[in-house]
Amino acid sequence: MSLFDRTSKKQLPTAETALPGRQQGMPVPASHYVNGNPLQGPFPAQLRRALFGMGCFWGVERKFWQVPGVYTTAAGYAAGLTPNPSYQEVCTGRTGHNEVVLVVFDPAVVSYEALLKLFWEGHDPTQGMRQGNDSGTQYRSGIYVFDEEQERQARESKEAFQRALDKAGYGAITTEILPAPDFYYAEEYHQQYLAKNPGGYCGLGGTGVSCPTGIASGVE
Repeated sequence: MSLFDRTSKKQLPTAETALPGRQQGMPVPASHYVNGNPLQGPFPAQLRRALFGMGCFWGVERKFWQVPGVYTTAAGYAAGLTPNPSYQEVCTGRTGHNEVVLVVFDPAVVSYEALLKLFWEGHDPTQGMRQGNDSGTQYRSGIYVFDEEQERQARESKEAFQRALDKAGYGAITTEILPAPDFYYAEEYHQQYLAKNPGGYCGLGGTGVSCPTGIASGVE
């Protein structure tokens, strides 16, 4: 099968069909293009991490770096099989990776629940292996959790948003909720792409449905 064969882009590869990848990761810029904070850890002890996939990571990253309390963001790849993949490889559909954004945030300023609300409202989580005009496994909706509390909030928010979507006539949420896998930084040119290229492509589009708040406390 050619590297550029697109026949399997909507189906996750197996360990036998995934590309082999490499041991060496991508070079990572020292600092965030917008706010100047480091892109790589170790981060200050009070900060927490979140990891989301919701379509093309250019637009996703911009959504999160604009949030007060977010310390840094980075575009990358996760939830696949190929170690240290390139963007070209991810686009073949043969790495299994999703385009994701790492969000490092201060929970004293912005809650994980608030980030989840932005996640749900910022894209259409009912579309399966695509987001708008972007089609393939790399554009699937995903929440990758770092602890049990994040998982609880993610699942409760999914249930609450599904009820809201049902009322609006949307289908079932296809978002995967998984323990946070290895995160591989994307190439330097992808980092904070829309800050460097303000007129660049952003394929995100939400449903227009509001996600209920008060999820963590069980209140809608």
